Amino acid sequence: MSLKIYDECINCDVCEPECPNGAISQGEEIYVINPALCTECIGHYDEPQCMVVCPVDCISKDPDIAEDRDSLYQKYLKLTKENT
Repeated sequence: MSLKIYDECINCDVCEPECPNGAISQGEEIYVINPALCTECIGHYDEPQCMVVCPVDCISKDPDIAEDRDSLYQKYLKLTKENT
């Protein structure tokens, strides 16, 4: 699953620079995660870095976008190949 930032977001700006894929950006009201770029940090870290640094725990899996670990890893491989 991709991750999602929920309404509890306080726009503290600590998650955006932690995302290795550039999936997090400022939305109209709160930060948002682009599901096409989110790999839950698979391929980079053992756990999603945005969730680690979030002071209000407003980031969790998006139930509307189901992805297993293998598909997230395949997305990571595609994204890193495109960026080299």
